Order: sequence, then structure tokens, then C-alpha cells
Amino acid sequence: MEKILEIKGLSKRFYLHEQNREIRSCRDISFSLNKGGFIGIVGTSGAGKSTVLRCIYRTYLATTGSVVYDSLSYGKLDLVRASERQIIHLRKVEIGYVSQFLTILPRTTAKQHVINGALDAGFSYEESVRRAEEMMRYFKLSENLWDIYPNTFSGGEKLRLNLAHAMVKAPRLLLLDEPTASLDNNTKILVKELLMKLKAEGTSMIGIFHDLEFMEGLCDHVYNISQGSFQTGAEQSEAEQSEAEQTRAEQEAS
Repeated sequence: MEKILEIKGLSKRFYLHEQNREIRSCRDISFSLNKGGFIGIVGTSGAGKSTVLRCIYRTYLATTGSVVYDSLSYGKLDLVRASERQIIHLRKVEIGYVSQFLTILPRTTAKQHVINGALDAGFSYEESVRRAEEMMRYFKLSENLWDIYPNTFSGGEKLRLNLAHAMVKAPRLLLLDEPTASLDNNTKILVKELLMKLKAEGTSMIGIFHDLEFMEGLCDHVYNISQGSFQTGAEQSEAEQSEAEQTRAEQEAS
């Protein structure tokens, strides 16, 4: 199948100047994503999962390696070496990112935030308003919240707003960093249904999840990251089993 993303030898190191030492977050990560495919990444906290996504989105600049994205705007482009102008354009038009944390311009209401996402993707203002309202209703964001500044929202409401802002664009590539972390089960079902719809429509996705049950039937392939690198074969199967057992234990404890 045709690839939309190909990552080779991706590594990211952070240098702590005040401590005069270096930290390796992820190392020698290599994988590819088919167009319309969905890759899941699991692993313990601090293993480097989010770093991989942030290097793709270019929030972090990879130390070594390449991230070749097959874009509509520029053709095949190595995101590690792309210009800031190219990255900003791709974030607006082609690549979506959902994190656990809400980042929004000051004095921007919840509804305007979602409208801005659709406008960035190239929709007309009228269509952007329609899509924004439809998406906010889908994620059960009450209309009395639409004209409020989101800094007053609960954690779950902020995450649902993040999802609405990213998904209103129907991006070609969608990066998901624990998008169900603070959601109730009913909202998780809504997220999964919409992700499956986007996938059927051709959106390619990479997602980080701790809820392995949520991933069933959604991901085409799952990678387990441990100590900064992907595990394969028997090691990966053993790690996935361990992760599943840990998740079940946490659910039983709660």
C-alpha cells in the first residue's frame, strides 16, 4: 500500500545544561504508516511515546533520523528538515494533533476555537460555523459553553474541545496523544466511532493509548515502546500482555 509517513532512525535527546547531562527520550525509531492506516503506540509512562508524536508534529526537533511525510502541498517532505513556514502550513491544513492539554489563543471562545480549526483547513466561514456546531454537539459540549472562554472548563470538557478542534478539519494525518485520558466511557465510545469514521474516509492516524480495550478493532498495528525504542516479535507480545494485565489490575482497583 501507498505510504503517507515513513520514519527512519528517529532519535531525540535532551541536554540539561544546569545538570550538564544528556537524556535520551527515544532512539532509533523506524516505522511507516499506510494511507488510511492506524498505528497504535503503547508503553509505560516516560518511555518516549509522546516524544515520537511531537517529533512528527515538529513540536520537538528530532536529533537524528528522518520523518518523510507525503503531503498534498509539497509532495514528499522530511519534516525534520522542513522550514517553519512549511510546518505551520501543514499544521493548519493537513496534520491534526490532539493532546491531553488545551492550548488556545487568549480571549477565544470555545466555539470560535473550533471554527478557527475549520477555517485553517480551508472551509468557508459559513461551512466552518456549521461544521463547528455539528462537532461540538457530537462531543456533547453544551451550547451554554460555546461562548465561554475554555480556561473555566473541566479537564474532560477541555479534552473534548481539543478533539472537536482537531477533527473538524478531517485532517489527512491525525496524531492522538492519549485522547481518552480523562473521558467517561460514553464519550470514549463517541471518540472511537468518530475515529473509525475518519479512518473509513481516508484519514491516517497514529495514537497513544493506555486503554487497550479501546484500541481493539481500531488499530491496524500496535507498537510497544520500552526505554525509548520499539520492541518487536516475542518481546513486543510479552510487553503487550504485561500492559494488558496492568490495565486490568488498575481497572479492578478503581
